[in-house]
Amino acid sequence: MSLLTQEHPFAEFIKILGKGKKGARPLTQDEAYRAMQMILADDQVEPIQLGAFLMLMRVKEETCEELAGFVQAARESFAFEAKVAVDLDWSSYAGKRRHLPWFLLSTLLLAENGVRVFMHGAGGHTEGRLYTENALQALGIKAATSIAEAGQQLEQDNFSYLSLEYICPKLYDMINLRPVMGLRSPVHTLVRLLNPFDATASIQGIFHPSYRQVHQKAALLLGQKNMAVLKGEGGETERNPDVECLVQSVNDGELNDETWPALFERRHMKAEDMDPQLLAQCWRGEFNDEFGEATVIATAAVALKLLGKADDQEHAQQLATEFWVARNRQRF
Repeated sequence: MSLLTQEHPFAEFIKILGKGKKGARPLTQDEAYRAMQMILADDQVEPIQLGAFLMLMRVKEETCEELAGFVQAARESFAFEAKVAVDLDWSSYAGKRRHLPWFLLSTLLLAENGVRVFMHGAGGHTEGRLYTENALQALGIKAATSIAEAGQQLEQDNFSYLSLEYICPKLYDMINLRPVMGLRSPVHTLVRLLNPFDATASIQGIFHPSYRQVHQKAALLLGQKNMAVLKGEGGETERNPDVECLVQSVNDGELNDETWPALFERRHMKAEDMDPQLLAQCWRGEFNDEFGEATVIATAAVALKLLGKADDQEHAQQLATEFWVARNRQRF
């Protein structure tokens, strides 16, 4: 770290967050925007400052204004312009440890029925979890390695997964600080709202229920007209059919809360086998999993209603079920 005789410009933001119980306050949206601009620029923030900032934010937790400012700065830092029209942006950053990532079959089911889905995520930052990129490999689906390749896959297959590494390398490096810090940081929250292809709608999963409303209101501040956020199984964008699911959304620029019912009276046990090959076997009809199939259909139903493909929950569930029954079983 270089020696300074004058206060570093980034110190302003650390002071705002760290002045103690009476002096500290949240950042405004503009302050959060300027802070993230500096973080994502070259050589404007010292490593010790970044660590202090991330952990101060972690202790107090992000406000919707802070999250909106961070996302705005991150989006402006992208060194690309997405040129492919996308229907649904799907974030996948948590990884799964109790059940297989059934939501992947939901996205592929939607893609098979004309919904263009772009998925982004980052794997490996938490030990003991099965991440999306590894599960896709088991299905024989190649992850894209550039925005251009993602665009080609979207036009050809209506689906593409691209790692955060190729969208915003600095955010990717920051999300991988989790083993160093021992804690998640605001990066784990803001990446879910990036929507790199400016999709018509976006859907996000969180683990901590308090973050639902933060995501919802941040999306409103960012001008995202159609988005949904739910407490997903394991923190992924996946509706758990064993429990009631509160979906908090923005629909045509208006806030909306909607509870989807549990589909089973008793909870299912943790999966005995986390082999992602079982996803392909289930798709082909060679492996029956009551929880898995219900999850695929229930998750797709939430997405279909968000996209305006169904007028109500019953219609969305029925349409998702029809898609599942009629799926191309020879795909995998």
